[in-house]
Amino acid sequence: MLTWDEEVKPSSQNSLAGDLQNSRTDAATSSASSADDSAPKRRVNAADKRIINGQTDVNQLVPFKYKWAWEKYLATCANHWMPQEVNMTRDIALWKDPNGLTEDERRIIKRNLGFFVTADSLAANNIVLGTYRHITAPECRQFLLRQAFEEAIHTHAYQYIVESLGLDESEIFNAYNEVKSIRDKDEFLIPFIEAIMDPNFKTGTTETDQTLLKSLIVFACLMEGLFFYVGFTQILALGRQNKMTGAAEQYQYILRDESMHCNFGIDLINQLKLENPQLWTADFKNEIKALFMKAVELEYRYAEDTMPRGVLGLNASMFKGYLRYIANRRATQIGLEPLFPNEENPFPWMSEMIDLKKERNFFETRVIEYQSGGALSWD
Repeated sequence: MLTWDEEVKPSSQNSLAGDLQNSRTDAATSSASSADDSAPKRRVNAADKRIINGQTDVNQLVPFKYKWAWEKYLATCANHWMPQEVNMTRDIALWKDPNGLTEDERRIIKRNLGFFVTADSLAANNIVLGTYRHITAPECRQFLLRQAFEEAIHTHAYQYIVESLGLDESEIFNAYNEVKSIRDKDEFLIPFIEAIMDPNFKTGTTETDQTLLKSLIVFACLMEGLFFYVGFTQILALGRQNKMTGAAEQYQYILRDESMHCNFGIDLINQLKLENPQLWTADFKNEIKALFMKAVELEYRYAEDTMPRGVLGLNASMFKGYLRYIANRRATQIGLEPLFPNEENPFPWMSEMIDLKKERNFFETRVIEYQSGGALSWD
C-alpha cells in the first residue's frame, strides 16, 4: 500500500512522463518528432483532426471535430447500470424448480452464457489492446474508454447470472473452448484482434489502414452487430413469457449498450472511409462481403446448436432469415449492397429494442427513456 510517507522514486516519475510523451507520439509521429522541443506547440485546430494517422495531440479533447462521438459518449454515460441492481430472486426460484423450465430452455440459457461470458472480454481486449492505440481522434477515444468499461459491466452481468443460478462456473466459462459452435465464432474473431494488437503493427500504409478498417468492421458489424442477436432474441423471448425476467432485464440493458456500440462503430467506419476513400476498393469490399457471409453461416450454426428443437415459439430455421435481414442492414450501413435480397424481419418485436432513443419495455408495455438501469422494474 502506498502511504504519504513513502518516497516517490524518480523512476516512477520518469515512467509517467515517458508514458505521456509516448501517447503524444503515437498520434503525431513524423512532424512531432522533427519539431524543436523548445519551440512553442501550435494549438489544436479541429479541422486538422483525423480518425487515424492524425498529427494533432491526442491528449487534447477539445476543440471537437467529431461531435457525434462525444454525444454518443454522453448517451452511454446516461445509460449507466450495474448488474446487482437487478433482482434475481424469481429467476433463482424458477431455475431450482424441476418443472420451472424445460431442458431445451435450460440449454438455451447455458449456451448463451457460455458464449457471452468470454465474448465481451474479447471485445474489451480488442478495444484496450488494439483499436484504442490506433485511433487518433480524442473524442472517439473517449467513447472507446466508456465502451471498454461497459464490456466489463456485461461480463460482470453474465457472471452475476451464473453465480445467482448456481451454475457450474467451469462449464460455462470454458464453453468457448469446449462447445464447437461457440469456439468457431471466437476463432473467426481472434485473428482480427491479434492483427491490430501486434506491437509492431502501425497504421500509415494502405495495407495496414485496411487491416484496421477490416477489424473495425468485423467487431462493429459482425460481432456486436450480428453474433449477439441469436442470444439476445432467445433470452428476451424467455422474458416475454415471464420466465427468467431478471436475466432478461440485464440482457435488455446489454442490448441497449451493444446497439450504441454498434452504431458508434459504424459511424467510426464511415468517417474513416470518408477521410481515406482509397481504402474502399472493389477487392476490399469483396473481402468484407465474404466475411459477412461467413459470419451469417457461423451464427446460424450457433442457432442450430442452441435450439435443436423448436422452443419459445422459435426455431433455428427462423433465425436464418433474421440473420440475413440483420446482415443486409449492417452491409447497407457501411455502404455495401444488401447481400440477401428481399429478406424480412421474422421477429418484429425485436425492432422495438434496437437502435431506438426510446425503447418499449414489452414486458410492461410502457415506454422508457434512456436512464439508469436501476430505475426500471419488472413489477
